[in-house]
Parts: sequence; C-alpha cells; structure tokens
Amino acid sequence: MTNPLFPWLDHYPDGIPHQIDRAMESLGCHSLVDLFEESFSRHPQRTALEFMGVSMSYGQLDKLSQHFATYLQTLKLEPGARVAIMLPNVPQYLIAMLGTLRAAYVVVNVNPLYTSRELEHQLRDSGSEALIILENFAATYDAIADQHLVKQVIVTSVGDAIGAKGRVVNFVARYVKKMIPPWKFSHIRFNAAIKTGKHHEFHRPQVSMDDVAFLQYTGGTTGVSKGAVLLHRNVLANIVQIELWLSPALERKGDEQLVFLCALPMTHIFALTACAFLGIRKGGLLLLVANPRDIDGFIQFLINHPGIHIFPGVNTLFHALIHRPEFLKVKLPHLLVTIGGGMAVQKKTADLWHQLTGVPIAQGYGLSETSPVVCVNTPIITQFTGSIGMPLPATDVRILDDEGAELPFGQAGEIAIKGPQVMAGYWNQAQETLQCMTADGYFKSGDIGIMTPEGHVHIVDRKKDMIVVAGFKVFPNEIEEMISQLAGVRECAVIGMPHRKLGEVVIVYIVKDHPELSQAQVIEYCKLHMTNYKRPRKVMFIDEMPKSNVGKILRRHLRDL
Repeated sequence: MTNPLFPWLDHYPDGIPHQIDRAMESLGCHSLVDLFEESFSRHPQRTALEFMGVSMSYGQLDKLSQHFATYLQTLKLEPGARVAIMLPNVPQYLIAMLGTLRAAYVVVNVNPLYTSRELEHQLRDSGSEALIILENFAATYDAIADQHLVKQVIVTSVGDAIGAKGRVVNFVARYVKKMIPPWKFSHIRFNAAIKTGKHHEFHRPQVSMDDVAFLQYTGGTTGVSKGAVLLHRNVLANIVQIELWLSPALERKGDEQLVFLCALPMTHIFALTACAFLGIRKGGLLLLVANPRDIDGFIQFLINHPGIHIFPGVNTLFHALIHRPEFLKVKLPHLLVTIGGGMAVQKKTADLWHQLTGVPIAQGYGLSETSPVVCVNTPIITQFTGSIGMPLPATDVRILDDEGAELPFGQAGEIAIKGPQVMAGYWNQAQETLQCMTADGYFKSGDIGIMTPEGHVHIVDRKKDMIVVAGFKVFPNEIEEMISQLAGVRECAVIGMPHRKLGEVVIVYIVKDHPELSQAQVIEYCKLHMTNYKRPRKVMFIDEMPKSNVGKILRRHLRDL
C-alpha cells in the first residue's frame, strides 16, 4: 500500500534508509572539518587530486590546507569572518576552501566570470575580509581595488600548485598567450601565504554543526542577489544523503578508489557537494578540469582518463560533447553514474549520451538554498526518465498552490522542501527569509513542479519570469535595472527564449529615447557590466511596451511578438 504522505519511500531501492540519523551518528563528525580530516588521516598516501597531469596526495592536501588555515589565522580575522574565493577548478581552490573551513571561517564562493560590479556587490554584501583570486581575473578586482573592500587579497596563478610544470604553465599564460590583463593592487601571492603559514603554529579551533560554513550566493525572485547561509550540518547532511542514494552504484567497486570528474566549477554548490566533498568523503580521486568550455581539450582529457566512475554535468555540457565527432573516441568503461543537474536535461541529449556511453543520465534537482540536492533519480535506472527523481532520505517535498495549500498528485504548483539540507536563511535578509519559508518550515523553491502518485517529481516550469541560461539563473529585474541606465533607453524589459544548446537565452526589448541608439551599443554596454550568461543574445527595439492598466510591463505579451 502506497504511503499517502511520503509515497516515494515505497519506491526506494533496496537498502536505502528513509532517514539519515543512523548514518550521521556512524559518521562520527561534528563538522565538515571532521569529515575531511578523517579522510586525510585514513588515506595519507592515496592520490587526492590530479590537475594538468600532476597529482597531489591526501597527505599533501592536508598539509597545504592547514598551512593556508594558519596563514589566515595570522591575519587576526574575527571568528566567523568571511573569505571570498574566486577560482576555477585548480588545486588552490580546494586548498583555500578547506583551509578556510579549518580556520573556522566562512567560505564565500564567487563566480570567476563575474564583472567588477557583480564582484563588488558580493564582497560588500558578505562583508568578506579576504579574497583569493586567480591572476587571470585580477583585473576584475583591480577596477574596484581603490574601494578597499577587503583587508587582504591573495593572488594565484594557474600552475602555482603543480611544481616545475606549473612554472612553465604560468610563463606560457603570461608571456606567450598573454592571458593576464594588467593589474596593480596590493596583494600577497598564494604560495607566499602557504609559506608564511608553514612557519607559524596552527591552532585548531572548535567548529560545530551550527557554525556557518558557506555563504552560497544565488539570485532571488526579485533579482536581488542573496547569500544562502549553509551551516556545517546542512552540507554534511547532504553529503550523507547523496552517499546513501548513490550507494547501490558505488558499492559495485568495493574498496577500489572512486574517480570523480570535477569539470563543473566547484564554486557552484552542485560540484562543491557532489564532487569535492563526496569525493573526499569516499577517499576518491578528483580529476580537476579548469575550463570545460574548451570542448576539444576536454574531449582529449576524457580520452586520456577512461577510468572515471562519477560524471556530474549539465545539459549544455553533455550536448556539446556528444555533438562533436571526436567524442566517439571517448571510452568510459568504468562509468558508474552520470548525474545531470543545474538545468533540465533534454531527452534527445540524454538518449544520445546513453547510446554513446552505455550509462543513462540520472537527472536530479537542487538549489543553493538546499546544499543543494533535493531530488534525484536512482543510480540504477536503465533509461532516462525525464523526471528529477524522488526526494532524498530525510527530505520531504510538497507541491503547493499560491495560497500555500498542498495540491493533489498530478497538479502543478510550487515545489516546497523540508529537510536537514535546507539553509538557515538568507544572509542579513530576515524579511526575504520569512517570505521563502512556510509557517510549518518548508522552503518555497520558486520552481513549479508536479508529483506523481509514486512520488516522482517533474519540473513543469520556473517562476514565470526567471531565465535559466546553461544552468545559471538569470533574473530580468537585475538586467533591466542595468540596461535602463544606458543613455538612450526609455524603457526596457527582459524575457527568456528557448535555445537548443543553452536551454534559454536572454532577449531584451527596448523603447528608445534617442533614435541613434543601436543594437551594437547595447551589446557593448552589456559586455562591460554583465557576465557572459546574463548578457542579452538579442536586442529588439519596439515602439511601445505592453502594459497593464496600472502601468506594469507585461512580459508575457512580449513572448508573442
């Protein structure tokens, strides 16, 4: 008989518990720090990561992250200080992220592709006191450096953590490929910070489950960027939930070291939890890919690494790979599970991926506010389901109408979530936190979904105006606010339109104030003020905006133009 309140529990694979209390107790960890330090002590000789063909052991990662933690302690930051990390998938990200947590500080993940304006907002809002940034993006901070937003900036180059080979990589990037724009702000080099920490004594602070681990920034339905406050207990719970859920697949390898592909940016919560932390928890090998957008280079990387077991990705990445003839040379005979997240996976893409790799894509769903995984298909599916799967252990999902009442199976409504992975709230935004929570403690996701009688969840749509470009959420209000400041723009409105590769793209409609305003001027302005995925792909000029009787622009009418 189906459980009327939690129907998905009757369809869990054998051996997966409904709750995680016992698993959390057996873990014996009181923080994320305990989790990765346990792996350090258990696997000191085992390879923890590989980057550009150079390996680093768990023992080395232990020492380097502790040295970095010690360096941060020399800065005399206040307890719970925020440390911003603006790095791609290089070893320095793991060293800095783990070191920050070991020093009992809070990690603020920053998208390396952000513009100066976007970086400034996040640094101001979080109150970050230190920034770790890749030299390639240092010019972004240089433009706002005179505002002295942080006490200390630590600059690193791509090859800083891989020895002699790294020095060659850095030389080529600077002087051959000229990939480093000029910058001049005061800073300390990453390796110098490590050296400083090495010569000081580390004082291990007490870190508890209720301490803040991450401020994970996300967009809100109003377009205001907010920091989701993730406690150590939130992220730790989600690691355990994912580990239990994937166990039917992972257990096939017994004691063999698992190999995790880390191609998605670890500053994104999906890759952070499902790749970095789960990989460390399992004593796995993390294969770091700094730039998966270089599809030719990425395919060659995959050809050279046939031993991958866990392949997390997003639809745009899968689509780009399988539509290259060279991908036919990729053989992944040990692949256990492909996880699709961040955006909806298209069936055509999933079917071709399955055909070429022999492994179906297990689509999942999550948010920054939920650490992130809420629902996912089981790893033992035999074909792509089209759904986002079932709620994880200890997770309750409800489908609510606009008044907050629960809807019957098969009816579309807002997805609401309760579970140990749900954030503590939004950073310094008590009102926003209140608005996103129901009276009985469910987080309102802003996404529209349907639940089947068996407990499988399907995404129908997002809140009406949100746009998702290659897995990144884009909010029209933010784009409109920026474009409206351009001389010659009287009114503007932004909508999303379907795109074969990216899911959606941004289109802006503009009523001109000055007839000489051109599409090229708008596009150039957006390049200066927005990161790539937020920029409009099309600029459309119209004579008049469709509006309601109270003067509100009706975006839905623009979709019919």
